[in-house]
Order: sequence, then C-alpha cells, then structure tokens
Amino acid sequence: MTLTKESFYRALPPRSEVAKTDMDSTREEEDALLQSVTRTGAVVPKKRAVGRLVMHSMAMFGREFCYAVEAAFVTPVLLSVGLPKNLYSLVWLISPILGFVLQPVVGSASDHCTCSWGRRRPYILGLGIIMLLGTALYLNGDVMISAFIGERDKQRTWAIVITMLGVVLFDFAADFIDGPIKAYLFDVCSHRDKEKGLHYHALFTGLGGALGYLIGAIDWSETVLGYSLASEFQVIFFFAALVFLICLTVHLRSIPEVPLRYENEETQFLLQVTQSYKYSSMEEEIKNGYLKSTCTEIKAAAKPRKYTVTSRTEDQRRMTLKSLLKTLLNMPSHYRCLCVSHLFGWMAFLSNMLFFTDFMGQVVYQGSPYAPHNSTLYLTYKTGVEVGCWGLCINAISSSAYSYLQKILLPYIGLKGLYFIGYLLFGLGTGLIGLFPNVYSTLALCSLFGVMSSTLYTVPFHLIAEYHKEEESLKLQDGEQAGEYGRGKGIDCAALTCMVQLAQIILGVGLGLLVSVAGSAVTVISASMVALIGCCFVAFCVRYVE
Repeated sequence: MTLTKESFYRALPPRSEVAKTDMDSTREEEDALLQSVTRTGAVVPKKRAVGRLVMHSMAMFGREFCYAVEAAFVTPVLLSVGLPKNLYSLVWLISPILGFVLQPVVGSASDHCTCSWGRRRPYILGLGIIMLLGTALYLNGDVMISAFIGERDKQRTWAIVITMLGVVLFDFAADFIDGPIKAYLFDVCSHRDKEKGLHYHALFTGLGGALGYLIGAIDWSETVLGYSLASEFQVIFFFAALVFLICLTVHLRSIPEVPLRYENEETQFLLQVTQSYKYSSMEEEIKNGYLKSTCTEIKAAAKPRKYTVTSRTEDQRRMTLKSLLKTLLNMPSHYRCLCVSHLFGWMAFLSNMLFFTDFMGQVVYQGSPYAPHNSTLYLTYKTGVEVGCWGLCINAISSSAYSYLQKILLPYIGLKGLYFIGYLLFGLGTGLIGLFPNVYSTLALCSLFGVMSSTLYTVPFHLIAEYHKEEESLKLQDGEQAGEYGRGKGIDCAALTCMVQLAQIILGVGLGLLVSVAGSAVTVISASMVALIGCCFVAFCVRYVE
C-alpha cells in the first residue's frame, strides 16, 4: 500500500473533532492498533494455514525427486556416453566449487532484491529453470547430439561435453535453490510456523526422494511411454520435468512475499506534513499529541505491507564481494560453530551415500564391477546395487517419518537433543554396517540414514531462526530497528548450505583416493567416525538458545 497525500489528509479528522478528542481514548486506540505491530513498525507475520505450509514444502519434494533421479541415473548415463574415468572427479568437483564461492553472493543478493514479486521467488524461479535445463541436458544429451551431428567421433565428444554440462548445471542449481527456499520460509512465517515449515520441508524431502527412487527402479521399456519415447532416460526426464514443474508452480504460489521497499520518500513526506499541518490555537498540543499519534498510526498501517529498511545508503545496498567476505568473516562465533557442525554432518552423510550402492555390491554381496558383464561376479554386483537402491528408498521414507516424530520429541529433548541423537544414531548405524555387512541388518539400519537426513535438513536451520529471533529481540530492547543489522536471513542460510559444497569438495578430493586404496568398506567406517566426532562437536560447541 502506498501512502499518498490524499489518503494522509483524509485520515486526519476535522479541526472541530480534534479539539473535542479525548487524549486518553486516542492513546487506547493507538495501543490497540499497534498490538500486532512490532516497535520497528513491521508486522509480525500472521499464522499460516497448514495447507499453505504444505504448498511451500512442495519445492523440496520436487527438488529431492530430481536429486533421486540423478543419483540413480547419472553414473549409467556418464558410462553410456563414454566419459573417461579421469574426468569423473572433475564432474563432481566443478559444481561444489562454484557453489561454495558463489552461494553467499546469491544469498546476499536475495536479501537486497527489490523486485516487485518478492525477494526470494525470482531467484527460486531462475534456479528452478536451470535445474530443468541441466536435467534435460544430462538425460537427453546423447539423443540431442545425434540429431544434429552425424560423424561418430564428434558425436561422442559432444555427448560427453553436453552431459557433463548438464550434470554441473543441475548440481549447481539444486544446491543453490535450498538457501532461497529456507530464507523465503523465514521471511513470511512467524517463529512457530517456521518450525512447522521446516518439519514439512523434511517430510516432503523424504517423500520426494522415495518416489524418485521408485520411479527409477521401474522398468519402463515395456510400457506405453517406453514405446513412445526413444529411451528409458527420456521417460525418466518426462517424469522429473513434470513433477518438478508442478511442485515449483505450487511453491511459488504458496505464500505471497512482500517486496523490499525503502521508505525515505514516505518518511520525508510525513515530516513535511507534521511541520506544516497546524491548528491555530491548539497548534502545540496537537503537534505534540494527537497529530504525532495519527502520523504513527498511518506509518504503521503502511508498513505491514512492506519490509522497510530506513538507514541504508546506495553503497550499502549494492554489496560488493569484498564487503560480503567481510560480513561472512565477522559472523558471530556461534554461527561459525553451527557451520562447522553442519560440515561434519554432511561429510559423514555424503561419504556414506555416494558409495552406498557400490558398498552393497562389492562388500555385502561380494560381487565385482570389474568382472566381465556376463559373469556371475558382475551379475551379483548388479543385484547388490539394486538392493542398495531399495536401501536408499528406505532412507528416504524413514527421513519423512522422523521429520514428523521430531515435532513430538522437540518439547521434551529440545534442539540440542534432536541434533545430538541424529549424529549419534547415524554414527552407530554406519559403524555396525561396516563391522557386520549383512544384507538384512544393513537394510534395517538404512532407516538411521533417514534420521540423519531429516536432522540435517531441519535442526541447523531451526537454530538459524532462533539466532535471528534472539538478535531481533535484543535490537528491540535497545530501541533499534530489527532491519538495521548487516546480515540477512538469506546470507546466513547460504553460509550454512555452503557447507554442503565444502563437504563435496573435501570428499571429492580425498575419499575417492581412499576407496581406490582400501575399498568401499572404508566409506561407512569413515562416515561413522566423522559422525561421532560431529556428535561431540554438537554437544559441546554449538550454542542453543534458551
């Protein structure tokens, strides 16, 4: 809502009525008006319906569905186009390196975005489009190149290039999109609804992953779609694109965002009117009393529809990379500790998940991926990989179930208890799998992977919300505006999700060499050790808000 001069003067009562107004009743009306308004003039977000929170969580469903498709098919696709083994590490390292460097920049940019559609949704839409483009390239790159290039050698070269480009684009966008989604939730929800929203995010993340793995496990060659389309990869792309587009559309229409606005002109106008609008003999009384109250009411009524930042210059709004790095380095110590614990968690989780199907094939089923493709050893390995996919499906389902259980446990054990239990159970589970590699016990212990997954997707972001709530409360107690501190929710969420990319970089550089030397069994043992170290860090170093 834009404040105009006409609406301002219409809001002012006639002089005769002002003279008769009782100042006590005016103050009562002013207090009633400001009950839902904070001291900064910003409205506390209203309670969101469960349906709106579910709609908001659909983006996580679509994102994780596409992630599951990539996990199931990207290796077969890369092998089918003839990617040399020495380029595997390059494929997995480019995207995390880009994400680690650029994700804080995107988070800061979304904090200062003045688009009329909102701060976060333009970035979510753009990254969603890049995700679809990446999926299309790595699942259909071979077919696309065959349609344009006839020479076989050039076909192979360009198919490798396009497929690698698709994998990098998809990973880049899928990793980036998580930060704006979380910041969007924090912007439009009250603190209680943020908790609910994070639990729904974890729930739909697990469901999306489970459905993605199930779609990948179906043999589509004998279906109508299999006959209509050129390959199974195109069938999978059809489902991935359809699901993600529906989920992204629902998410973007879930909860309206309020665009960031700067109120310099409005403030200047109010000051001008306060100085010029006078009532002859009652001038001083009204200027000091009722008129100030009226201006405050109108200004507060205008603010609920916009986020306001009152003391930013043009240089402050255009945050450079240098100032961004300074902001990250000057983060409070408890933010940095939270980032370190998040790094430990993702290092443990990814070191297990990236090699789990290979561990099932080589260690649990005693097969070999290097044996001839018609040999018993290779077929045994392939069976182990398929069973490993079912284990990942169990992980996704248990993640959804545990995200619901978290809401029940939270009042009793708190965030510290949830954080500690997630790391502890995962560390113990992976340790037992490494020591006793049995098919049935391994599948049963896969449910503990879901506990860790749900913990990583909810508790750290919940702590970010608690930290921001505490900072804003302290600002209000000091009589300052909550919007005046330098960091926004977007950059803090981006700094946290950067740890996912850093974990991928560390594992991409070191774990592959370790596996080539010691075998796949080392992955679950290393995951267990890192998780237990993270468990101690969570217990003693991470700060929890009382």
